[in-house]
Formats: sequence, C-alpha cells, structure tokens
Amino acid sequence: MVDVADKLAYFQAITGLEDPDLCTEILQAHDWDLELAISSFTSSNPPQRTSTTDNADLSSRERQSSIDRSDSSGNVVAGPGLAWKLVTLPYSVISGSIGLISGAVGLGLWAAGGVLSYSLGMIGLGSGSGQNDESSARLVSVSAAASEAMEFVSAFERDYGSLKPNFVAEGFMDALQRSRGAFKLLFVYLHSSDHPDTPSFCEGTLCNEVLAAFVNENFVAWGGSIRASEGFKMSNSLKASRFPFCAVVMPATNQRIALLQQIEGPKSPEEMLVILQKVIEESNPVLLQARLDAEERRNNMRLREEQDAAYRAALEADQARERQRREEQERLEREAAEAERKLKEEEEARERAALEAAEREAALAKMRQEKALGLGDEPERGPNVTQVLVRFPNGERKERRFHSSATVQSLYDYVDSLGCLEVEYYSLVSNFPRVVYGSDKLSLSLKEAGLHPQASLFVELN
Repeated sequence: MVDVADKLAYFQAITGLEDPDLCTEILQAHDWDLELAISSFTSSNPPQRTSTTDNADLSSRERQSSIDRSDSSGNVVAGPGLAWKLVTLPYSVISGSIGLISGAVGLGLWAAGGVLSYSLGMIGLGSGSGQNDESSARLVSVSAAASEAMEFVSAFERDYGSLKPNFVAEGFMDALQRSRGAFKLLFVYLHSSDHPDTPSFCEGTLCNEVLAAFVNENFVAWGGSIRASEGFKMSNSLKASRFPFCAVVMPATNQRIALLQQIEGPKSPEEMLVILQKVIEESNPVLLQARLDAEERRNNMRLREEQDAAYRAALEADQARERQRREEQERLEREAAEAERKLKEEEEARERAALEAAEREAALAKMRQEKALGLGDEPERGPNVTQVLVRFPNGERKERRFHSSATVQSLYDYVDSLGCLEVEYYSLVSNFPRVVYGSDKLSLSLKEAGLHPQASLFVELN
C-alpha cells in the first residue's frame, strides 16, 4: 500500500533507523499513527545531549576553560570572549538549501539529492483519499524547508499575533546566508507546541515589544517547529534537551555553524535581553572584522573591476587606433589601386582611340584612294567636258573637269578623295538658283542635273 510505504520511508528518514522491520514494528505498535510513533520514539530514545542542569551549573569561565582544554579535532574552538561550539548541520538541511527539492508526491514526499524528507504539515493525516490524490498530483513551487518555514510563521502569528520577532519565511540555510550577508547573528527558536511552558514563553517573552524590537534590530530570526522535518533535525543538531529552546548561531566553515549561545527553558524578557546583549557585545569584534573583511573584498573587487575596465578601455582604444590605422591603410591602398586602375583604363582608352583613329584614317585613306582611282584621269577641255568648282567651308577651293555624262555621285567621290572634310555627311549645293544635289540626284548625269558646261558648288555640312 502506498500510504504505508510512504509512512515507513518518512519514519526512517526522521528517526535515522535503517532496519525496515524494526520501523514497521514500531509503527504497527502505534496503529500506524505517524506522529504518535515519532513522538514516542524521540521521547524514549533521546540523543546524547548536555543536560540543562549541567549547562546551568557551568559558568562562562568554566565553559571557556573546558573549550580551551579541548583537543584540536576541530569540533570545539575558542572564540574572542565567548565559547564557540562548532555544530555540524544535517545533510538534508544543507542539500535542501541548494534547490534539490523537486516536488511533493502522495503524502508530501520530497526528494532532495536522493535523501527522502517529508513535511509533517504536508501529510494531512485523517484526510480522505480524494485529498491525498489531489495533493499527490500537485507540484509545489517552493522548497520543503521554505514551505515549513512559511507554515510556522503563519501558525505563530495565528496563535500569538503579529508583534513578534520577524521570523524569515525560508529554510534554515537560506536564513543563515541572509544573516551572513547582513553581518548579523542568527536567532533560532525551536517551537514545541506540546511543551507546557511554550504558550507563556511565546506570549510573555518572544512577543514582548522590547525584546521583539531588539531581536529584529540586531538579529536575523528563524523559527521552526520540531514537528516539522527541518525543525526536528535542527533540534537534534543543536541538542535541544529542554523547551522552550532558543539559540544564537553564526556561519562557520565546512558546512558547520558556530553555536554562540543556547537558551533553554522559560525565560523572562529581561533575562533574554541580558543574554542576547551579552552575546552581541562579545561577538561584535567578529562581526566587525567580518564586515571589514567583506568591505575589503568589495574594495579589492571594485579596484580589480576598475583596473579591468581601464585595461579594457585602453585595449579597446588601442584596438580602435589599430583598426583606424588599418582602415586608413586599406583606404590608401584602395585609392592607389583605383588611381592605378583609372590610369590604366585611360591609357588603354587612349591606345584604343589612337588605334581606332589610325584604323579610321587608314580606312579613309583607302577610301579616298579607291574613289580617286574610280574617277579616272581628268579629261581635257572639250564640248562634252564640264568644269566644276567646289568651295569648302574653310574657304578652300578645288576645281576639276568631268565628262558631262559623269553622274553627280562622281562629284561626291571627288570631294571624298580630296580628304578636306572631317565629317562624313555633307551636301553639294549651288547658290543661284539654290539646288541641293542630294541622294535623289546622285544617279543623274552632270548634264541632266544642269551642271554642264560648268558649275560652282559649295559644301554644306549636315
């Protein structure tokens, strides 16, 4: 049955017992009442703890002396003016702070790095199967530790009002990190709702206006119920043997906390203030040094960032200058290449023009020669010979005799053979009367065209 398997796994996770048969027997003896079985187990098998009486009898000097006499194993060290006791945190508390919680299934099963942990507040014992099915299908958006913390704060305010220490609604490790960042000590309160002194202590001491204001001003406060998973594990880690239980801790190294003060049993607001003020006074040098170290680290980091920024700026400026120099060099090379290309093109164009002019001149010369040969020899004067005078636009005059039977085309061939014109298109025109001997008259003989026995023509450029 899933419900039985979940309860067995949760009981093993809470009690630390590995034998499933023994856990099954204990649960069966309590009719599978999980809360009753856990309560019976923890009350009948208390962990090895320092008794309240012994703690009360030891003066601060004796505790300091006993700590100073401790070996170098690293479990106990001497602090500046007060006894520091290094306490190893439960693995599940540490792993729960780094986001290994993935969801809630069935009766509130939480998976954290392979370690099963449950929230008693999420179990919902006595509810119907429909509610269990609904909670099994719902994924929780916050971690189990944060969920427990929010439930504790909500329950505390409901029972005792809002005038209280401002317990943070987050897991223990997150609260510890918050205290580290704020350079404050962490005030821890472990709540046992079954203890007879708990209501009076909460109402008369923790909810005292002066004490609550002092705690809120000087500490980061975290509270947890020992009925919840994280509160139960922290009570074992801090060896809480008597309730109401308070402690003052601060972060240490290697997944440990420095336990600066344990406050067990009912205390008046005045007694609590005296104890907490003493802890503050004795730990101030450590907090001040931590603040100075952090400030130095920030300054060093800021200096490194400024140096890095200056280096990057200088590097970017050098790169910009190099880029500008390279671009300028490329521009000059492009301009030189472009000028060389243009010069080459102009030279090639001149060579082409010269070649074309030479070819054209050669063609014209050949054409003139052919036309001159086509005209034949100039005839002698006679009745069938026409005398033609041609005037050119530059004032030059040319004369030649033609047979009267020669065509007007012969006159054009004659003009072309002279090479006096640089244009291709022109017309031969007579003045009085003005007659243009154009393409329509090229086939007429000189006699037919009215140019015999003599004619005076001028060249009209088209």
